[in-house]
Amino acid sequence: MSSALAFQAKACESLGSPFMGQLMRVCATMPWPEGVIRDRIFAWEGDLTPRGQSVSLRLAGALHSLRLNGHAVLDAVYPPAQVTDDELWDAVSATLVSDEATINEWLNSAPQTNEVRRSAALISVGHWLAGRFGLPIRTSELGASAGLNLNWDRYALEANGQRFGPADAVLTLTPDWTGPVPPLVAPRVVERAGVDLNPLDPKTDALRLQAYLWPDQPHRLELTNAAIAAADTPVAQGDAVDWLAGRLAHQPDQLHLIYSTVAWQYFPAKKQAEGTALIEAAGATATDDTPLAWFSMESDGGDPGAAMTLRLWPGDLHVDLGRVDFHGRWVDWRG
Repeated sequence: MSSALAFQAKACESLGSPFMGQLMRVCATMPWPEGVIRDRIFAWEGDLTPRGQSVSLRLAGALHSLRLNGHAVLDAVYPPAQVTDDELWDAVSATLVSDEATINEWLNSAPQTNEVRRSAALISVGHWLAGRFGLPIRTSELGASAGLNLNWDRYALEANGQRFGPADAVLTLTPDWTGPVPPLVAPRVVERAGVDLNPLDPKTDALRLQAYLWPDQPHRLELTNAAIAAADTPVAQGDAVDWLAGRLAHQPDQLHLIYSTVAWQYFPAKKQAEGTALIEAAGATATDDTPLAWFSMESDGGDPGAAMTLRLWPGDLHVDLGRVDFHGRWVDWRG
């Protein structure tokens, strides 16, 4: 477990969170107090890293949820406070004992961040598709969590001095942008839907969405709260591939956009193969009036960030759209 915590510390620091780096580091190096939480975490089996069960982020989310609910001990050492490692660990280790029931419950669930800044990639590909096809768009999001990124067309994006999105946008994303910009042709989404194994309700599960954000990145919290306030599309519960099978019939004069943002990579290999076959079969019957687009913002083992890949039918065209930060802080657009 200590190696997983140390791995997470480096990952958090690389994603711009010094506090999370410090928190994960002290958890990796300090002596834990005896009790339920220590016993459970250090007996955890399997892949504990973000590529697997993300145990470190489960713990961090539990602690942040307590702080967001007014936990005085943690509030004294969480940002904007700046404290030593010993001061931080004294507060955390005391909380591991005093609030073990709450923390233990949070450990049962994998993190669901629903990072809104990933919509920078979705806005970009939406404009790219609108410029290419000029058709209304029907969307299907796989691994949609609380559905905050179902509303990407209601958000604004500022890139290289250009603004994309409606004048009354719910929120505005401002990633560091490299490369050209997509066409200024506005996409028109006529239907949106998403699925998740464990969908969250943005209203009743707001604390869970907020807790998985990082305490020294208040801008992420502001964006998430704005997206929560505007969310109005429930996410279906179920297996993503099974759900998608019922949505692949072509609709006249509509482009169907299937997409995922850091979700497909966590599907079992068997489901990935099944989903790919289903999408390819649907693509084989796509026409110029019923095109199909499959967009992925997923880890490909490369660096930095995630790959933005697009497959288009008819023709099964493969388009490299560039790379994007996992949290949407920057976009390297090549479309």
